[in-house]
Amino acid sequence: MIHSLSGGVIADNTAALFAKVEISGAFYWYIAPFPISAGEKALAPFGREERLVEATVVRTELCTPQTAPVPFRRAKMLEKI
Repeated sequence: MIHSLSGGVIADNTAALFAKVEISGAFYWYIAPFPISAGEKALAPFGREERLVEATVVRTELCTPQTAPVPFRRAKMLEKI
């Protein structure tokens, strides 16, 4: 891993599976810590209380921090299928 002079990380090649899910007619991106495909359902933390709700996967993408649809640090994780 290479670090810049200011102490930040220049490149991080970590990849994660992101899932675009539909919850109540709206779309959100989550990290899927397990294999999942479009059309499958999963539980996702939602809202301020982060209660688990059923979500339908619309599509998935394998992303690096540079190509992720949302920042890795802010992305929530799907709980289970």
